[in-house]
Amino acid sequence: MREIIDAHVHLSERRDDALIRFARMNGLRYTLDELLGTMRMYKIARGLLLSPPLQGGTSLPNDEIIKLCKASGGMLAPVITVEPTAKEVRAAVRLAEENKGKVNAFKVRLGYVKASAESPVFDRLYDYAESEGLPVLFHTGDTAFSTGDLARSHPLTLDGLANKRERLTIILCHFGNPWFEDVAELIYKHPNVYTDISGLTTGGAYAEKYAEWLAKKISEAIYFASGAEKIIFGTDYPVSTHSETLALVKRLEVDEGDKEKILWRNAERVFGL
Repeated sequence: MREIIDAHVHLSERRDDALIRFARMNGLRYTLDELLGTMRMYKIARGLLLSPPLQGGTSLPNDEIIKLCKASGGMLAPVITVEPTAKEVRAAVRLAEENKGKVNAFKVRLGYVKASAESPVFDRLYDYAESEGLPVLFHTGDTAFSTGDLARSHPLTLDGLANKRERLTIILCHFGNPWFEDVAELIYKHPNVYTDISGLTTGGAYAEKYAEWLAKKISEAIYFASGAEKIIFGTDYPVSTHSETLALVKRLEVDEGDKEKILWRNAERVFGL
């Protein structure tokens, strides 16, 4: 099997990073050296780096993500997070142009920002993403903080956008958890819609039973969609660990060919890695 691709990783060097509490819960140091060392340990060749949320509701500036990727020696590639203002959309497109060939995707934080996926403010972003063949990742499902807006992060809110923009590659992060069946329908219905399995394993009193439930839900979605061509491996480090997410894939009741698609084949194709 080829080396794995982790299509959903977070990291920063800031004390106001809101994911530090998840890192501590998981016993992680949450440093670049730790991340790269863990990737090597588990034979993860490449990772896509996304801005983590900061305390106060903003996200890590994209130029810091670019710097971290440069320091990774080619193991990490940047995903540009786009906030819902005309100024931020212009800045994101400009940064992608300045780093053409290095930026692999964009990210919209549905549920954390006061905008829907179909908001006109994102039109310029979608136009650029379509022209350059760059996917757009959308946070879907449960939010890490109680102030999140589930009405905007529900996966079915992406159905309209997928209908209007059939040339836009849309990736639903976190499998829309807990709306797995809705995501199964979306990836079955739309040729341009994919999902990742990031950030699903978070421990807790029933961690073992929950892992079984997750594996069952994802396996059933694969049966519904007639295969795993639309499902992408991602950890959401430091929210979920590499070992937990790899164990989740191992639990899936699908054939080894489908597991290979999830672990690297789909990401290689979708992100052009």
